[in-house]
Amino acid sequence: MKSLLTFRSLLLSQAKGFTLALLLSLVAVAAGVALLGTSGWFITSAALTTAGLAFNLFVPSALVRAFSFVRILARYGERLSGHDATLRLLADLRGWLFARLFPRLPLVDRSLRHGDLVSRLTADVDALDTAFLVAIGPIAAALIIGGALTGVLVWLLPSAALVFGICYGAAVLVVPTGLVLASRSTGRDMVRRATDARAAVLDGIEGHVDLTVYGVLGTAQAGFVDTASRLTAAKGRLASFTACAGFAVQVLAALALVGSLWLGLQAFETGSIDGAVLAGLLLAIMGSFEATNVIVRSVSKLTTAMAAAERLTAIAETPLVVADPAAPAALPADTTITLSDVTFSYGGPPVLANLDLTILPGEHVAITGASGGGKSSLLNLLLRLADPQLGSITLGGTALAQLRQADIHASLALLSQDSPLFNDTIRANLLIGRPDADDEALWSALLDAGVEEFVRALTNGLDTLLGESGRTVSVGQARRLCLARVLLSPARILLLDEPTTGLDRTAEVAFFETLHKAAKGCSVIVVTHAAIPEGTMDRVLEMRNGMLR
Repeated sequence: MKSLLTFRSLLLSQAKGFTLALLLSLVAVAAGVALLGTSGWFITSAALTTAGLAFNLFVPSALVRAFSFVRILARYGERLSGHDATLRLLADLRGWLFARLFPRLPLVDRSLRHGDLVSRLTADVDALDTAFLVAIGPIAAALIIGGALTGVLVWLLPSAALVFGICYGAAVLVVPTGLVLASRSTGRDMVRRATDARAAVLDGIEGHVDLTVYGVLGTAQAGFVDTASRLTAAKGRLASFTACAGFAVQVLAALALVGSLWLGLQAFETGSIDGAVLAGLLLAIMGSFEATNVIVRSVSKLTTAMAAAERLTAIAETPLVVADPAAPAALPADTTITLSDVTFSYGGPPVLANLDLTILPGEHVAITGASGGGKSSLLNLLLRLADPQLGSITLGGTALAQLRQADIHASLALLSQDSPLFNDTIRANLLIGRPDADDEALWSALLDAGVEEFVRALTNGLDTLLGESGRTVSVGQARRLCLARVLLSPARILLLDEPTTGLDRTAEVAFFETLHKAAKGCSVIVVTHAAIPEGTMDRVLEMRNGMLR
């Protein structure tokens, strides 16, 4: 439960909607209890009266209809307001999670699987947003209804008030608490097994070709079946706990009803209560336990919500890879980059060792070398996605560690081999680089990137939809559109990580020639396996064993 309290501020932000849902839930349950009680009193009174024609049928029948309509409308309103508040809470939860997650990327927990991260961003958030709607709200409503009915019994049938109060309190508090304690580990296990199943599905989809080629598809399928079986077993255990709790509630309801009937008959024999009133109270007691049945079904979801909250809190509190300085320095106007005796590793042997490099403003430098040589790690250090263990990196003479990350990222733009085109228009994709850019600036960036004529030839021009991952354009055009986005940004230092991946040699050479012309005045650092066309770079360095030659 402590983990759920982490999100109390988000819950409180939707307090109005949840309060309205709670009030309407109270009205619905109260109307249901009143409906049964009134009906029991009405039918019994009509049967017992010796002067049927003199009995007032209209008022009770009108009350029955009124309570029915009130119950229906209140239940509809509860669903409407509750789900509206829940969906708003879902949006707030995702916003909170992504706001906490982005500064922590890349995550230092390298044991976190891709499927696990996806599960936390989707299923765990979905589990959290139902915590109030299906658990907290029903429990609060049931307590209020139980307290009110206990007060009515104290007034009309005092001898049964204690029996009902004990049974009802146990059904609302003791049984759900026991269910939470008994199923807590099962809830965690179910969330973990569900994560394993999602990861297995993602691994199977991404690696289907290799699994088929190497003849291990059957083994992978068997592994997934085993994972799914474990998930099914966990769900079965949770269902068993829920069924036992439901049975316990039914036993308590039966005890409350039988005990109240027994004590009510004694009171009826002494003339302390009217028969019709007794019948109405007994039906009201039956109706009040409707709320307790909902709680049992809801609490089983609460256990998974608690497990999900723990997982979300864990990832949101992951230590920051880098942090802004307490008193950041001003961003220097000079864009000279200097690396002095830099050593960096990921916990093992150094990826970069005693590295020295100076890049002057406006200089274009290419760094080549084998995979795993540290080229991409160098760009990560320049972007301050990590800090070196030894040495220093400065921008205009100021250490990167003394600058705000936002200032660093405003000064450097990255074009990686994985830079995406989003399922949106060309205009929207370009505006990521500079949101306030006008059409003239957009066309200028496209011209510099060598793709203006292609875009102008499209029917919708800048408003052309690119499709998911830019599937409607060629690889070369996609690279140039990404380059246009980088050129549009206000950054004066451009970092390119394998920008020509997937291009043939002709397109590769054309890309470097375009970059040479378009990025004049900007500092450019390119890490690549490609052969650098002559005249397109000021310097070409080779990264070997973490050192530049």
